[in-house]
Amino acid sequence: MSKYMIIDGNRVEFDNEPNILALVRKAGIDLPTFCYYSDLSIYGACRMCVVEDERGGIIASCSTPPKDKMEIKTNTPKLHQHRKMILELLLAAHCRDCTTCDKNGKCRLQELAHRFGIKSVRFEKKQEDMEIDTSSKAIIRDPGKCILCGDCVRMCNEVQNVGAIDFAHRGAKMIVSPAFNKKIAETDCVNCGQCAAVCPTGAITIKSDLKEVWKAIYNPKKRVVCQIAPAVRVALGEEFNLKAGDNVIGKIVAALRRLGFDEIFDTSVGADLTIMEEAKELLKKVEAGNNKYPLFTSCCPGWIRYAETKHKELLPYISTCKSPMEMFGAVIKEHFKGLDASEGVETVSVAIMPCTAKKYEAAREEFIRNGVPDVDYVLTTTEVVKMIKEIGIQFNELDPEAPDMPFSLYSGAGVIFGVTGGVTEAAVRRVVADKSPKALRDIEFLGFRGMEGVKICELPMSEELTLRIAVVSGLGNAEALIEKIESGEEHFDFVEVMACPGGCISGAGQPFSHKSEKDARAHGMYKADKVSQIKRSEENPLMMSLYNGLLKHRTHELLHVSYVKED
Repeated sequence: MSKYMIIDGNRVEFDNEPNILALVRKAGIDLPTFCYYSDLSIYGACRMCVVEDERGGIIASCSTPPKDKMEIKTNTPKLHQHRKMILELLLAAHCRDCTTCDKNGKCRLQELAHRFGIKSVRFEKKQEDMEIDTSSKAIIRDPGKCILCGDCVRMCNEVQNVGAIDFAHRGAKMIVSPAFNKKIAETDCVNCGQCAAVCPTGAITIKSDLKEVWKAIYNPKKRVVCQIAPAVRVALGEEFNLKAGDNVIGKIVAALRRLGFDEIFDTSVGADLTIMEEAKELLKKVEAGNNKYPLFTSCCPGWIRYAETKHKELLPYISTCKSPMEMFGAVIKEHFKGLDASEGVETVSVAIMPCTAKKYEAAREEFIRNGVPDVDYVLTTTEVVKMIKEIGIQFNELDPEAPDMPFSLYSGAGVIFGVTGGVTEAAVRRVVADKSPKALRDIEFLGFRGMEGVKICELPMSEELTLRIAVVSGLGNAEALIEKIESGEEHFDFVEVMACPGGCISGAGQPFSHKSEKDARAHGMYKADKVSQIKRSEENPLMMSLYNGLLKHRTHELLHVSYVKED
């Protein structure tokens, strides 16, 4: 006989629901929350999701498992007053400059205050103004907007295993802060921005480069060139009421032209270059024989920063390939160098990325040549959405357009870089001897695909050799895998690491997503690959053109980097 609860007088059966909150939502009731995310541990701090039991007791629905025949109410005078009081107290201690807040219109506190009809706050604001931390290249921390929900703390500690921020002090003086009140840039922060992604208010937001990019666009002496990362195409449309996973790359190109960008390219070209180079490294490692450590991928700047701060011993085993963004950034600057001199203009390189850590990567000294960065500015997906809305472009009505020559050709292998396992699948397509359509289809089922945090696969190379490969997303998962490699419990030949769970499709620069949106975005990436005429990076004729031209004798200079610091 099935178990059930009585919710607001209605019988609701339950099976695998982990808590009463999930069951209430199953019943079609949207209980308000600040601190609850299914991907994080239960914290129960905000108390907005409380319900009333049959004895009049108040219980937190997020931290209470459902019980057979239990009766609860979600809407009573006591609960209504309780929720409004919490909101008033939060607002009393909160910055009220909503119109200029980066989270305006998407702030959970603002949303619930409107939902509960709070037009004024009875309590005096006694909290002193706190210093805004702008030290990071990726995020901005405004403690005056923090509601102490703990979402950022749990994300940074539980999922990413970074621990750059935590609770400090007690009682009314409690704050979320780096240890010893340091600036966030002085910590081990990897710039992944996942804290900003889960922050329900404007306490942690993405650092914007919009002002500088607009200035460049309006300058007639600047040639503003942009590249668009693969994952952007399956998420940006969500901000214009399109379905998650819809491939809107053609509309994005059209919108960017109307915004004033002079040349528009796709970072998938850089991904193809990455595979050409990284596959060489993998084959070289295999030929050299077994080592304790595998070849780690180098595409994710959050992962690079994590290795630099927590696992310096792994740096010699990270691929020397630059990320696709930086490879393509170097190629773009070299391509326009002669034209700039003859036309008397300066090329400004802008990268549109799903990732906040790319802002940090672009500013690294390794990617600044002769005082000039290969990528001048990085805009996130959501920043580009703001540009489109600011100018009033009707995105949904745009006809798709193609990227510009000469960098308009890219493979499906380059496109799937945006989802966890995509880099590995693209590399495998390159290194396997069998290039038949059947072999290509078989690769899909080797286990690289899927949104699991850790995937372990085996690739038969010959009768004598089978490669062991691991695909990891989320730095907490990466840490667990590294521990097994260090102890000798596991051995791999190749390990792909992405800092954000699910890969770039879940980057902090994307519209906020839950599991369903992430799954849809992943499906959209593979669908884009499916309809691509070029399936493998080495089949892209642009690659040979680059290697025989611009990259000739300069491959190492333009496409490779070392993160190992010499003593």
